[in-house]
Amino acid sequence: MLDVYTRKSLAIEVGQSLKGEDVVSALNQIRQKRGTPKPLSCDNGAEFISQRMDLWAYHNQVQIDFSRPGKPTDNAPVEWFNGTLRAECLDVHWFATLTEAKLVIEAWRLEYNESRPHRSLGRGCPKNLQARSPLAAIWIAQ
Repeated sequence: MLDVYTRKSLAIEVGQSLKGEDVVSALNQIRQKRGTPKPLSCDNGAEFISQRMDLWAYHNQVQIDFSRPGKPTDNAPVEWFNGTLRAECLDVHWFATLTEAKLVIEAWRLEYNESRPHRSLGRGCPKNLQARSPLAAIWIAQ
């Protein structure tokens, strides 16, 4: 999950098969720390079009904005983030267990947020920017 303004990675859920419940759990954790995101943009993955996700959005008065199928330009920041995650973390590690994967990926996420310069942020890093409000839009994708 990525804050589109600060480019901060808010969460990376790691698992063999993620479901709507996993997304809702992560969104609830983010909501407790930052407030409810409005709007919420995502692709059309099964975990995002689930009844559980739809119910969460309804109860939290969140509008879900789905990207158009086959149009990666609709979610370019997340596509770029996912490519960076793959190139810098997933492709350079061999994970023996799910626990190891979670630890390595979380360490990468923290480094990405706290010390890695971003061209889109004027060579700054996400931790130096504050979200415009607790309701800043976030992108989530597979």
